[in-house]
Amino acid sequence: MASNLVVARGGIEHVPPISLSFWRWFLVFLILLLFNFFYLKKNYFKIKKEFKKLFFLGSIGCGVCSIFPYIAGKTTTIVNMGIIYTSSPIFIILISNFFFKEKINNFILFGLISCLMGVLVIITKGNIAFLINLKFTSGDLWMLGASIGWALYSVYLFRWKSSLSVFPRFTMISFFGALSIFPLYLIEQNLFQATNFDSYFYIWVIFAAICPGIIAFSLYTITQKHLGASTTGFTLYLFTVYGTFYGIIFFGEKLEYFHFIGALLVFMGIYFVKKKNK
Repeated sequence: MASNLVVARGGIEHVPPISLSFWRWFLVFLILLLFNFFYLKKNYFKIKKEFKKLFFLGSIGCGVCSIFPYIAGKTTTIVNMGIIYTSSPIFIILISNFFFKEKINNFILFGLISCLMGVLVIITKGNIAFLINLKFTSGDLWMLGASIGWALYSVYLFRWKSSLSVFPRFTMISFFGALSIFPLYLIEQNLFQATNFDSYFYIWVIFAAICPGIIAFSLYTITQKHLGASTTGFTLYLFTVYGTFYGIIFFGEKLEYFHFIGALLVFMGIYFVKKKNK
C-alpha cells in the first residue's frame, strides 16, 4: 500500500489525479472480474441487497482514499504523506467512539492527543505561526482528509458484515469506487485537465492497479488470515518507514527536524493506544 505514495508523487506528473484514480480502480475491477464473474453472477441478489453498503465503501475507500492522496502529491512530500497517513488508527478510534459509542479511557485519550500533536507538527512544519495564521501546505490537508477517509472506510468495512466472500466483495467495491469517481473524472476532463493516453498513462495506471491495488490487498488479506487483524494492523505503521525510503531514494526528499518530532509523537500516541488494548 505504501507504493501508492510513489504513484501519488510520480504518477500525477503524467496523469491527472482523478483520471489516475478512476482508471486505476476500473482496471482493478476488470482484472478481479475475470476470477470472480461466475460467483458474482450466482450471487446477484446478495449484491443487490448490499448495494448501498458496497457503494459507500467504494466511494470512500476507492474514491476519497485514492483521489485525495493523488491531489496531495502535487504539493507535499512522500515523507509527510506517510507520517500523516499513519494517524488513521487514531481516527478509527474517534469515529468508533462518535458513531458507535466505544469508550475512550485515559490511555486512549493521551494517545489521541499525542498523535494529533504529531500530525500538527508535520503540517505546520514545526512552526506554530503557521497554525496561528492558518498557513498550511494544501497537500498535507488533503492527506489528512485521506487519513480520515481510510479510518471511516476501515470502521464500516469491519462493522458491516457481508454475505459475499472477500475477493468478490472487493471486486464490487472497486466497481462502485470507479463508478463514484466517474462523474468527477468527466468534470476534470472537460473543465480542468484532459488525460493524455500515452505510454506514461498506461505504465502508471497498471502499476497503481497491480501493486498498491491488487497485490497489496491480497497480501494484507493473507496476512490477516494467518496473524489476525490486530497484528496485521501494525502494517499501516510501516507507511512512515516506506514513505521515507521512497521519498529519499526516488524523489530526493530530505528529512527535516519536524519529521522526527512529528513521527515520534504519532508513534508514541499509537503505543499508548495499543498498550491499553493489551
